[in-house]
Amino acid sequence: MGLRRELLGGQATPFQAALAMALRGLLRFGVRPAFRPGIRLGVQRFWLNTASRASLVAGGVPRHRARFGSVPAEILGRPQGPVLLYLHGGGYVSGSPATRRSLTSHLARRLNATVVVPAYRLAPEHPCPAALDDALMVYQRLLDKGHDASHIAVGGDAAGGGLTLALLQRIRDSALPAPAAGVLLSPWLDLTVNQEQRSDIGETLLNVPWLAQAARLYAGDDLARPQASPLYGDLNGLPPLLIQSGGDELLRVDSERLADRLRATDTPSRYQLFPRRWHVFQTHAGLLADADLAVAEIGDFLHQKWGNIN
Repeated sequence: MGLRRELLGGQATPFQAALAMALRGLLRFGVRPAFRPGIRLGVQRFWLNTASRASLVAGGVPRHRARFGSVPAEILGRPQGPVLLYLHGGGYVSGSPATRRSLTSHLARRLNATVVVPAYRLAPEHPCPAALDDALMVYQRLLDKGHDASHIAVGGDAAGGGLTLALLQRIRDSALPAPAAGVLLSPWLDLTVNQEQRSDIGETLLNVPWLAQAARLYAGDDLARPQASPLYGDLNGLPPLLIQSGGDELLRVDSERLADRLRATDTPSRYQLFPRRWHVFQTHAGLLADADLAVAEIGDFLHQKWGNIN
């Protein structure tokens, strides 16, 4: 049997088609040029922070800062109720809670929940497994604060999606109570960056040389260890997973390899593919109809796993 995937979205009105073209051009010509080997990380981090301001933050969503042990975090949404622990993308070398605020604010509003976004440590200053250790600390502190694991979900995009899967494996292996679900958006799951398995046709943001550089800065020479490349880890015994990817992105193959491998495990999963959409297109929620649809799908999935406790 072939790969099981749900095809969603892609039926755009003329306005949405024009908007998608404009957003694609903004990413391709305004953001992508900064993410290449040879450009200093400080420049890349500044550029990502600046470019993220072009996305639409959901109105009326409160946010504040907090600390979970040694890990600072941004908290969005209602102060009580279920929790989504969200791990931002950025290739493990860039990104912050602010660079994904457009998405996390829309998730907080759609979920009517608390979204906790750790500012985990970045490479190369803090290589693997620093980011994973930080994510685990935040999860443990949520439990210590009295949050029921069945009312917690873990999610993330790109590198944060890979970090999500690695965290779920770590939680299982440490015998901590498992969260209700995991959400992986355009996850980067294999840091060996096999160029032959990746097509950049239609990719608006990423490129293989930059991914290869970021992988080395984060994981050193041991790129295939499950802490860094969780696709090579044990996929059994994990909570239900929702995987989303765009049809035109470099990391689509990671999502499809994961979805295929999960079929031989006891981990329930769903894989949703959005044709003609790009890497982490969900950050354009509030503007792009397919991004709103993706966020709604995440909301429906998590409400089902949380048991509609809102």
